[in-house]
Amino acid sequence: MSLIMKFKSAGFTMEKYNEAIKQLNAAGAGSPKGRNYHVCSGSPDGVDITDVWDSMEDFETFGKTLLPILHSLDVDPGQPEVQQVHNIIVG
Repeated sequence: MSLIMKFKSAGFTMEKYNEAIKQLNAAGAGSPKGRNYHVCSGSPDGVDITDVWDSMEDFETFGKTLLPILHSLDVDPGQPEVQQVHNIIVG
């Protein structure tokens, strides 16, 4: 069953987001196993992240790479809002 993970992190600016993406790509984790969709929204001063994952296990595996990167950027991701996916319609 797929899951939606929503993050609203205080102080997660667009600049820090772009740096996190750069570091994830360098670590080979830019397109992690199990993540179907990634959406970044918000303003330059604060972004929100919404991801759709195949499983909690895939998300937790990705977190082993993501969390040290976020901490190095002084970003506390907090706890995500987690919801089960009922339906996805593309296009």
